[in-house]
Amino acid sequence: MLPRSLSVLLLLAVWFPPAYPGSLVQFRTTFGTVEVQLYDTEKPATTDNFKRLVKSGAYQNTFVHRLIPGFVAQGGSYSALSQSSTNLFAPDWLERGIIPSFGAITNEHGVGPFLSNTNGTIAMAKVAGNPNSASTGWFFNLANNSTNLDSQNGGFTVFGRVIRDTNNVLGFFNSRSDGDGIVDMRWWYPTNTEAADLYSTLPVNYPGFFHPTYRNLLFVDISLLDIAIGRTNGLPLVSWTAVAGKTNTLEYTITMPPQWQALGSLVPNPGRVAFIDNSGDPKRFYRVRVDY
Repeated sequence: MLPRSLSVLLLLAVWFPPAYPGSLVQFRTTFGTVEVQLYDTEKPATTDNFKRLVKSGAYQNTFVHRLIPGFVAQGGSYSALSQSSTNLFAPDWLERGIIPSFGAITNEHGVGPFLSNTNGTIAMAKVAGNPNSASTGWFFNLANNSTNLDSQNGGFTVFGRVIRDTNNVLGFFNSRSDGDGIVDMRWWYPTNTEAADLYSTLPVNYPGFFHPTYRNLLFVDISLLDIAIGRTNGLPLVSWTAVAGKTNTLEYTITMPPQWQALGSLVPNPGRVAFIDNSGDPKRFYRVRVDY
């Protein structure tokens, strides 16, 4: 976690995605989509861990749990059982889950080229006083935080940068304030440790200051764009780099929040595999879920 003083798989593709030198990831919210280029070569352990989490589906129903305008928007640590639940977000946080990790990774801030925590970059969160504790949590830098975050706790590893921000999502984060898109759960639960340590700057999807329900949380759907879309006999041909020896399930959705439906499953050999979508629907988003 970032200190207070500074206070899955989801492989998704749209038609003919642009080519970038690093992996392309979408962070989709109800307010817009942030597209991020990962530094696969520059920070290999960090990006491999992040992509493995995405591919495994670990980030399903994850939400931004900490928002400090002009500083960071942090998520990837917690999830909800349902995005549509009308139950109160409250202790004992019974409908909240912890994002499963593959273990802590070695801090790569000082490995390879120097990548600074500047505005529009994404970095891994970690436990205070432990440089090698990053696991699932991430944060977007909403300002130039290089002075603090490039040196504190061994430096926070930047592993990607925003290359497109539809509807100015990061700007939307920066425009929120206490009582207007941000609530302090300590107001309702002043003696609860998690309310104080985790949810004192909780972003929500409404203006005003009242108790949030689970459906008021700011959910993020994370997808790795590693799918190629072509056509054969007028039908979509979906191909991807298979995770060999694991069940790869091709799914699609036409809604947001996504309601994924399976097209087919296989346990492939190494290499790329392809699947024809016989529906011919040009408005579908696709992902491949890998069961680890």
